[in-house]
Amino acid sequence: MKILFTGGTGLIGAAFISKFAHKYEFTVISRHPEKAREQLPKGVDVIAGLHDVADLCLFDAVINLAGEPIADKRWTALQKQRICQSRWDITQHLVTRLKGCTHPPSVFISGSAIGFYGRQGNRPITESNYNVHDEFTHQVCHRWEQIAMQASSDATRVCLLRTGVVLDKVKGALPKMAMPVKFGVGGKIGSGEQILSWIHIDDMVNAIEYLLSNNRCEGAYNLTAPEPETNAAFTQKLASTLHRPNIFTVPKFALKIMMGEAAEMVTTGQHVIPEKLLDSGFKFTFPTLKPALENIYQ
Repeated sequence: MKILFTGGTGLIGAAFISKFAHKYEFTVISRHPEKAREQLPKGVDVIAGLHDVADLCLFDAVINLAGEPIADKRWTALQKQRICQSRWDITQHLVTRLKGCTHPPSVFISGSAIGFYGRQGNRPITESNYNVHDEFTHQVCHRWEQIAMQASSDATRVCLLRTGVVLDKVKGALPKMAMPVKFGVGGKIGSGEQILSWIHIDDMVNAIEYLLSNNRCEGAYNLTAPEPETNAAFTQKLASTLHRPNIFTVPKFALKIMMGEAAEMVTTGQHVIPEKLLDSGFKFTFPTLKPALENIYQ
């Protein structure tokens, strides 16, 4: 299977390509091709842009995970624009090219996030049971998904990845969460009652491959573990895994000062359930948090 990939050097993309480089033939679009070639396995073709692709009909699948990291910087007006356009523009270009194919790829897998739902409190939500809270993360993901779904046709099925907090030892949110814990100053954020919907990187990668190869799967999927945790429980289990104390509380106002509006992603919660993945038959390797953390830090 030949796969065109955007976002191939990010946390999820790099892990996916590393695991399946022996099984699939990858072409990765990167703004920094030389750097990408150094990071990715040998044999992966790296190109500078979609303009280097003569015909999308040459590919069996397209996986689109490109996008400016959403939590790395304060949400200034300029940063919000970067977050949006880095997702919307490449997705629109891909969709336009897909719709112009006489024999398009059979599957288009495109990124999204559980931010689609906005803040939800502690009520469990699924792909079919939710009420949107209209805020920035929803607006980003809603438009991103709208654009991607334009590629859906009798020839091409579209899968949307509503991704939770992906747990990896080196990249993503977990190293930042673990740092204060390692120094003995970790603790819950605010009340700690807000729900954190997480997924182990191995399950994330395996779920994408499952959607890629399962022709019955289409539409939006929650890519989160079946058992989310409160922020307090997550921090306690992380501290226990790292054999460190867990006695402090980080006040909401402190995060607000450091992160601005983006702090709302961690001070509010979403109890997300991967109903469609489970119903389709996907089996999680790490459905619960403690074994997931122990695997990461073993």
